[in-house]
Amino acid sequence: MVLLGPTASGKSQLAMAIASARPGTEIVVADSMQVYRGMDIGTAKPAVSDQSAVRHHLIDLVEPGHDYTVSEFQNAYSAVIADIEARGVRALIVAGTGLYLRAITDGLIMAGQFPDVRAELELETDVGVLHARLAALDPVAASRMEPSNRRRIERALEVTLGAGRLFSSFGDGLTNYAPTSVQQIGIRFPRERQADAVRDRVYAMVANGWLDEARALASSPVGRTAVQALGYRELFAHLRGETSISDAIETTVIRTRQFAARQVRWFRRDPRISWLEIGPEKNSLDLLDVALRQYDSIEQSTDRNVMGSANARN
Repeated sequence: MVLLGPTASGKSQLAMAIASARPGTEIVVADSMQVYRGMDIGTAKPAVSDQSAVRHHLIDLVEPGHDYTVSEFQNAYSAVIADIEARGVRALIVAGTGLYLRAITDGLIMAGQFPDVRAELELETDVGVLHARLAALDPVAASRMEPSNRRRIERALEVTLGAGRLFSSFGDGLTNYAPTSVQQIGIRFPRERQADAVRDRVYAMVANGWLDEARALASSPVGRTAVQALGYRELFAHLRGETSISDAIETTVIRTRQFAARQVRWFRRDPRISWLEIGPEKNSLDLLDVALRQYDSIEQSTDRNVMGSANARN
């Protein structure tokens, strides 16, 4: 089963409760930032105590200086699932990154890497110029991304120029929601609760030592992918003396709320997801009973085989 939801929705907490209630369950994390070592607090990585109680996979895979790709994640996931199947245990997929989830459930074919082209694009300081260039070359791709999202725009241009093929042509699978027997359960708050949950989480992470974590990272190479992690860029700016800590925190709250809204929009497009709503005065653990019923209703072999065969198409 896949358990998914936006940041601060409590999906990791609910996943731990499910795995604790059903021994023989291991958690497989589909999160593009939890793959980085040393980025623990700011990515809301599972606590050491949780990892000791329930085995977790696909976290702490690479150093922050490495630009981890979706293809690398697909390969790592395939190896993990093969190991889980061999040991006869069950995987509970916990997903916050929509593209990572689609990559493993639908076996997306990912475009290659073109470092020379990327290096040339990185010389352009104005993201607006890059977006305009993409709009001229691949208007479909340009329409699918925020004009301020430099990383995605650069990637689209890199593929379009390097592969000689429109970036949007690689994304056809994203608009095709083929039938699957992989059960996907989404959890979400009412909008106002989501905003409050994001603020509470950001302030809790700061109180738990997030600034010290950012300070330790600032002395080491941080790649163009890892630096996009919510809050780190803002805290790095504070450490360079460019902004106050209060402004850095508030900017992080705003950007995290915007990111959560984008996550919800991404997931809501997928008609295969069944949604569980968290009530106004409740949290994700109040969904445990219904989540366990869903989990128990799935035949383990079916869920594993579908997930494995989807990834095998790559």
